Amino acid sequence: MTKGSAARKPDSRKADARKTAPKKTDARKSDSRKLDSRTPAPDRRSIEQKKADRKAEYRAAAEPRVQVPTTMMELKNEKLVAGGLGLARSEAGVVLVRGALPGETVRAEVRPGKGVNQGVTREVLSASPDRVEAPDLPTTDLAHASYHAQLRYKREFVQEAMSRIAKLGTEQVAAVAPTVPSPRQWAYRNTAQYLVTPGGLAYRERRSNSALPTEHDPLVMENIQTVIRLLDTSKLEGVLEISLRGSRLTGEVVAALIAPGEPKAYLKAADELMDCGVVGVSLAAPAGRRFSAGVQLVAGESEILEQYGEVQVSVSASGFAQINPEAAGLAYVSAARLAGNGPMALDLYGGSGAIGRHMALNFGRVVVLDTDFDALARGRHDIRTAGTRNMTYRDGDAAQLYQSSLQAGVIVVDPPRVGLSDASRDALQSSSALRLVYVSCDPATWARDVGDLIRRGWTLGEVTPHDFYPQTSHVEVVSVLTRTELPEKLNVTEG
Repeated sequence: MTKGSAARKPDSRKADARKTAPKKTDARKSDSRKLDSRTPAPDRRSIEQKKADRKAEYRAAAEPRVQVPTTMMELKNEKLVAGGLGLARSEAGVVLVRGALPGETVRAEVRPGKGVNQGVTREVLSASPDRVEAPDLPTTDLAHASYHAQLRYKREFVQEAMSRIAKLGTEQVAAVAPTVPSPRQWAYRNTAQYLVTPGGLAYRERRSNSALPTEHDPLVMENIQTVIRLLDTSKLEGVLEISLRGSRLTGEVVAALIAPGEPKAYLKAADELMDCGVVGVSLAAPAGRRFSAGVQLVAGESEILEQYGEVQVSVSASGFAQINPEAAGLAYVSAARLAGNGPMALDLYGGSGAIGRHMALNFGRVVVLDTDFDALARGRHDIRTAGTRNMTYRDGDAAQLYQSSLQAGVIVVDPPRVGLSDASRDALQSSSALRLVYVSCDPATWARDVGDLIRRGWTLGEVTPHDFYPQTSHVEVVSVLTRTELPEKLNVTEG
């Protein structure tokens, strides 16, 4: 086991926060008896039937669906829009073209869509100087552009959202800072999830259930690539999908198997993964929302440590954490700088508190609010380990500020892709905060929320795009809003 794992007890960190939750156990330790003649043999017929059923499912998923008639068109692309799509116009209307860059003329296969036509580049007739060779992967929708161009496009995505959705003026739109680049352009992802198919690991193809086999994923960290290279997927019997989480700090990797049944049924799979260098394996039942049906430890460690900016954070293969630790760390340091200092700050949608821990150096007290039980438990463990004494974690969401006694002059929000709900924006408006740091993973919902807050009296300050996802069209935004007056009838003190 590599440095950083031996000194940690994988389950003790959550004992205080999980009194009502089922205790995670190592399935290999919970059944110390070796299988012998008294142990019932597995039902081979049922196992073979399951394998046959899975193969049939993959064959069915790979079969072509009802074909929509397509037309080959020569298109001149005007610009890139959200999703990394080129925007072109034809006699049939607007066409959004995958794989095309601004200024390029391409031959595209176009199919009609609801309100807009969808195209896929089949041939580049006149190439942009920004075009580069790129791998053909469903996880990379902007790799065909140079990295310098990617950063420029991502700034433009944010500016477009500010102009079109937030309805902000030219001066504010022009003031958006250049995109902060990721320290790494490749091999930056510390997590990946793959289908387990009879042919090996596979991506789930974009907009379909088809499986695209892969032997090499250039976006994931080298330690995960090593596991993928060594793994014999035939030993993952019964496993539908696998999630891997690596750490650049310690070099470790943990895995979560998505599969039905009990942990004991996957000891062979756990042994195979640990032989490939994985330090811990968990099991999650299949569910509509990933990992929502609970997670049980099969063997080894459930969590590993990763460096985000100035703090070390516990991460798992089943819990949320930003996938590019080095780039996310830069954004967290920036968010803490924008937050400033004071007696108290709130970190809403705070998860395990990575941003809050950066703010704790400059505030008398920081409260992290989130609804993710596991994330809160990891955060409590991490601050105990770090010796941080001015942070607390509470179960709740931003909308519950109405019913909460929590009041602070500074609030940081880092919501999911859907952005802030109406109730959350109402709660922020009624809070005692004069400064709001808004971190977003979706420029469109961020612009919607910012536009609403500005109409309520807030002023938008610094706006900086951050690139967490090189070779893709995704972009993060770190921004700050301020106001000089509190809502009427609000007379509170912080703390």
